Amino acid sequence: MARITQITEREQVAEEHQTIFDSIAESRGRVSGPFSVLLNSPEIAGRAAHLGAYIRFDSTLEPQQRELAIITAARMADCQYEWSAHAPMAERAGVRDEAIDAVVNKAPVGGLTEEEALIITYARELLGANRVSEQTFYDARTMFGDQGVTELTATLGYYTMLACALNAFEVEPPDGTPRLR
Repeated sequence: MARITQITEREQVAEEHQTIFDSIAESRGRVSGPFSVLLNSPEIAGRAAHLGAYIRFDSTLEPQQRELAIITAARMADCQYEWSAHAPMAERAGVRDEAIDAVVNKAPVGGLTEEEALIITYARELLGANRVSEQTFYDARTMFGDQGVTELTATLGYYTMLACALNAFEVEPPDGTPRLR
């Protein structure tokens, strides 16, 4: 059970904030997970959802690139909810089983494609050491360009922020969904 109220129904928010609730529900199909707790501060929920909508639905990153970055952020934060939501999305987006296994097991990236290895390495460096090495940054900028490396970085930061909320408020994933080991 979450540590604070999970807001999943429109009537749970004040009338002046129902448009925020509606916007989140419309873009995601429902209000759940991180937004159910972020709605305890409607402005934060609305602003986070706006950024998240771009990152998730309009980013220049390809779906498999984005989802690989997201599951790596989930793993780095040991966020069960985020993992349970995005591991199946990563599979549907075409992320290879070998890459998913490397992420979940915190395994070396040898044997992965150059792109997979770079995304995972970039994420691990940024989220593990709070910095990206000169070589990894150069490689990411070369592969993805200035906009792409910016969007990769923002994706990692955004999903780490969500993981912080999910972990702090102890939001658990639904039963029967994939779990981190």
